[in-house]
Amino acid sequence: MLSFSASSPFLSTIRTPYFIRTALSDSSHVNAIAAIIKAFRWREVIQIWEDTPYGNGVIRFLTDALQEVDTSVSYRSVISHLMTNDEIAQELYKLKDTQTRVFIVHLSPSLNSNLFFKANELGMMSEGYVWIVTDGLANLLDSMNSSVIQTMLGVLGVRPYVQESNEMDKFTKLWKRKFLNDNPSIDRAEINIFGLWAYDTVWALANAAEEAGSKYPNLLNTQTRHNTNELVKLGVSEMGPRLRDAILKTNFKGLS
Repeated sequence: MLSFSASSPFLSTIRTPYFIRTALSDSSHVNAIAAIIKAFRWREVIQIWEDTPYGNGVIRFLTDALQEVDTSVSYRSVISHLMTNDEIAQELYKLKDTQTRVFIVHLSPSLNSNLFFKANELGMMSEGYVWIVTDGLANLLDSMNSSVIQTMLGVLGVRPYVQESNEMDKFTKLWKRKFLNDNPSIDRAEINIFGLWAYDTVWALANAAEEAGSKYPNLLNTQTRHNTNELVKLGVSEMGPRLRDAILKTNFKGLS
């Protein structure tokens, strides 16, 4: 399994050797956030994250990075998908009553929308407040509804840097032309880092498949039983270990 979007540090190739991450782990950007905190000499922050593997995975790394710049976490706010808008508002009321005005947010887009709508209503997006979002959210800003973006004016975010190149320019123009042609009802199209990682992942797999060889691999342990799910019926390719090794050794300069 190749994943260009699984970013939780909880996911490990060591524990699951046939899972290969082609995206950056969320832990890769915590030092960038800590550098912002250090530059402005903020000594206390509040962490806001969601109670999911995606949310919980990055917190330990972020806390460690903040400690290295002598910044403490004065409060940790955990947001759940089960919380109503009123419950999110109650949590924001608690944050508003604290002296700390620097918030680091690590939420999925749906929870983020609810949070910032409520923060606006409570006057917490005004001067004197600092909001920093992680790359999981910053990477998706281009695809968010304009009404959501309006609630986030002044928010800081970090995301992976992608170098400009002729190849990138050509690809972006071709992709945008095809996307708008296939989706005439959409008037704006921007490809984000996940799209670039997806494109490079396909190239990595293609290169590895050529390197591994065996155009028609044998399938082992094929199941022929009835009343079972489709995954169990799938055979096991004897070239699996060879393809995995070829993927791990793949080295090329892609768009991302």
